[in-house]
Amino acid sequence: MAVNIDITTIHWWETIAPPTIDSSAPRRVEMKALIIGGGIAGPVLATFLRRIGVEVSLREARRGAASSEGSFLGVAPNGMNVLKEIGVDHEVHARGAVCEGFQFLGAEGDRIATIDGRDHEDRYGARLVIAKRGDLHEVLLDRALRAGTDVRFGARLANLDRSDARFVVARFEDGTEETADFVIGCDGLRSRVRSIALPDSPAPAALGLVDFGGYARCDHAPLEVGWNVMLFGHRAFFGAFKRPDGEIWWFHNGASDAEGQGTTRERILALHEEDPEWVRDVIRATPQIAGPWTFHDIESLPSWHRGRVCVIGDAAHATSPSAGQGASLALEDAMELARCLRDAGEPTKAFAMLEARRRARVETIVKQARRNGSGKAVASPIARWARDRMLPFFLKLGASAQHEQYAYRVAWDAPAA
Repeated sequence: MAVNIDITTIHWWETIAPPTIDSSAPRRVEMKALIIGGGIAGPVLATFLRRIGVEVSLREARRGAASSEGSFLGVAPNGMNVLKEIGVDHEVHARGAVCEGFQFLGAEGDRIATIDGRDHEDRYGARLVIAKRGDLHEVLLDRALRAGTDVRFGARLANLDRSDARFVVARFEDGTEETADFVIGCDGLRSRVRSIALPDSPAPAALGLVDFGGYARCDHAPLEVGWNVMLFGHRAFFGAFKRPDGEIWWFHNGASDAEGQGTTRERILALHEEDPEWVRDVIRATPQIAGPWTFHDIESLPSWHRGRVCVIGDAAHATSPSAGQGASLALEDAMELARCLRDAGEPTKAFAMLEARRRARVETIVKQARRNGSGKAVASPIARWARDRMLPFFLKLGASAQHEQYAYRVAWDAPAA
């Protein structure tokens, strides 16, 4: 039986109007920031820091903008509200497509549950947008440049000299060095900043899942435009999103140790051989399959900062894609850190404020993502039987968690302290 999931609970803290300040005369922070990493969090943080008067240098190890990196992702309403604050939400909309909602299917193709997102603009202030990661990178980097950020590519961090408590000296592998009042690591799962400044941090944990994806045209596939279809298959998980132009964006999550012979396409087809035929038709119609990407997360760091160095986004709390919140959490971090720096006026105080405000939220979502991923690849018919009977219950819990995630807002004009 399909379940229509409609979460309307509004918690008491969401009904309290946040305090406001006079944003016509924002506090200026006369400092220099060095941001390491030009993916998602880095350019957005740079844009907000420029707004409060910080001089910003952004350094990226890649040789150029990551316009072709990765596949696609969802920017949830909480993340889109951050993009709205810096004025790029319409451009991301134009390059991507709005998600109408989620349809969850069992292994036989039967609909288990639906989450309708067509009212999310009214409920959360924004809709979920599906966009190519490379397009998002381009939009955010362009915005940071227009804000006056100094950007340099091919700058791979070698070390951080923190011997003087007043500043940080960053040294790069090409022999150059830069001095800044503080350094922010926005350099992702394998963060170089984290390994240098926070060496006691745990290594990212492998979650036993691997991701592939692609773009295809398959007109007879039973997919509605704008709906994210999630199929819990017999041996693997398959997600598909049909754009208004008819192109299907899809991904496959399977066990990283799944055995199989042949090409990547043949191995993925074999994992879906018992699933509905349209899944295999979409895979066959894909000109080039992208991946693999192995799922990892970081459940908790002892600390996100030390002295004048701090990490945010995936460098601080990488989450698996199973929550659909990785990009949005990074966007929230960037906006919140700029608020804390604006109001604290001193980096170490701002970093402590940021961690206190963010840690509980992000770690809850990391754990939720782990739970979401646990039923995507099952090893036996008995495990699949148990999973399929519990799915409606767990999807209701997931919808409640989604509401908590989407309803979160970073209020720029409210004081952070």
